[in-house]
Amino acid sequence: MGKKETRQVSVERVSLISSRRFEDVVAALDAAVGHADVGKFAGKIGAAKNYGEVEKIVKEVIAPSGFMEFARYDLGTVLRKDRGDKSPRSVRFVVGNPLIMKSMLEHVPDAGSYAPVTILVDERADGVNLTYDKMASYLAPYGNADAMRVAQDLDAKVEALLKQAAG
Repeated sequence: MGKKETRQVSVERVSLISSRRFEDVVAALDAAVGHADVGKFAGKIGAAKNYGEVEKIVKEVIAPSGFMEFARYDLGTVLRKDRGDKSPRSVRFVVGNPLIMKSMLEHVPDAGSYAPVTILVDERADGVNLTYDKMASYLAPYGNADAMRVAQDLDAKVEALLKQAAG
């Protein structure tokens, strides 16, 4: 058995509450991120001959927000199967930018455990919540200033995305 290491990570969570309809928040978030066939995208990245080609491939896919969608999970489906169509809706977006991920991984390899990031959009009694766990809080225990700068910039971009989607 190899060496075991345990690290305590405290997470700072940002939550915005929107008075907009759930569908409108999801549509705004959807419109603000780039979309690609992730399998084909990964194939193109794998076939790239150098980092310059990778940058070009990524820039073709990301939206002006700087992000692309990697996956989307309709978490509310399970609730609706149990409770019916009146159940609160909940969607998890996995978004990111491979170039930003690379910038963090160079300094803190464990950043790959946290990127791309998750944005949760769900209905609650107080409105539609948009929730994001800050990357800087994940990377703080590693003590790398370069990774923290990248993470803080990422956090600012994600928070701007949330504010835009929340209206």
